[in-house]
Amino acid sequence: MSITRRGILAVPALAALPAMAEAAAPVRIGCIEPLTGNAGSAGQSIKQGITLVLDIINTPHPDLAPLPLAATSGLPRLGGAKVEVIWADNQGSPAVGQSDALRLITQDHVVALCGAYQSSITLTASAVAERYGIPFVAGESVAANLTQRGYKWFFRTTPYGPDFGKLYLDFLAYVAATGLAVGKIAIVHENTDYGTSVAGSITEAAKARGRTIAQTISYNANGTDVSPQVLALKNGKPDVVIFVSYTSDSILYMKTFHTLGYRPPIVIGDDSGFSDPAFPKAVGNLAQGALNRSAFVPGKPDSITYKINALFKQETGRDLDDTTARAMQGFFVLCDAINRAGATAPDAIRAALAATDLPASRLMTGYKGVKFDSSGQNTLAYSLVIQLQGAAYVPVWPLAEATAKLALPFKGWT
Repeated sequence: MSITRRGILAVPALAALPAMAEAAAPVRIGCIEPLTGNAGSAGQSIKQGITLVLDIINTPHPDLAPLPLAATSGLPRLGGAKVEVIWADNQGSPAVGQSDALRLITQDHVVALCGAYQSSITLTASAVAERYGIPFVAGESVAANLTQRGYKWFFRTTPYGPDFGKLYLDFLAYVAATGLAVGKIAIVHENTDYGTSVAGSITEAAKARGRTIAQTISYNANGTDVSPQVLALKNGKPDVVIFVSYTSDSILYMKTFHTLGYRPPIVIGDDSGFSDPAFPKAVGNLAQGALNRSAFVPGKPDSITYKINALFKQETGRDLDDTTARAMQGFFVLCDAINRAGATAPDAIRAALAATDLPASRLMTGYKGVKFDSSGQNTLAYSLVIQLQGAAYVPVWPLAEATAKLALPFKGWT
């Protein structure tokens, strides 16, 4: 009786409510990242960063305008639809990343994919997306071959191997002008797509300037002993050592430098392992003066980059690293394209991505803008050189963007 009475009373109460429009269906994007395994700390940081982007897009943040979608709620051209991420843990495996992409497309019915940190995994995952005609945006992976496959559905926002080769050679020319020796360059790289490709790009950049690489040392990633490689460097006596390595390897090399008492004059890390938050935490006291590339610096207090960094730090207790920031930028670009498309049909999203033309003022990274060429590569991507000084990295070159003085030679430890 009481149940019936409640049911009767409920009818006029509901009838009194104003009619409400049906909420737009959420837009689902699949993100494939290494949430566990040797690159787990980098993957988890990327997840934290993209989670922050979701909050910025789905709830109004007018203070972050003119970032795309920051001042509004959801995707305005899709009726305010919220963006959702379906996460997949690739575990650092190309095979797992491939199966992740297949599941996200065929079972979770995502409208687009992003990821996947390691270039070797992005290679396999994006191949699945290409086969199914689903847009794939890479915000972190830098192997040159990713945009050399003639793919229609692949887009990359980040700088890539040839950009880094030019950056390092330009920087070393500046260092040489100060009177320091940079004649003998050694490259140490892990032997998957990322390491091999970037090492090749640096070698090509050197050759284009009439220079040769004195030593090239390839090694198997995720090993437990790099003493032979460090001893080879010690015997070769290079002026500059450039590392193209993931996290565990980068940490192991710095520890082995200390153990064997080896300090090359200049150490450059090609982002990845050197940018992982785990790196300065684990070996910051052994890697003082290590150089790195970055497309992100917090900037001045009134800047978008500063505000984004403050929000990230509020959630995580640490500053944004370059890899996480580049992943976030890629995700912003993808969501902006979906909104401009005004639809979730793959062809519409792809067309919007191809038409992207974002100026630097609308970005959270230091890129000169985002505009894709016919291969899907952002032609306006950009990086600067940063240096580990104390507990954090600081910009040191180009001089117009430096906030600290370049300190060489590599100090390592005290």
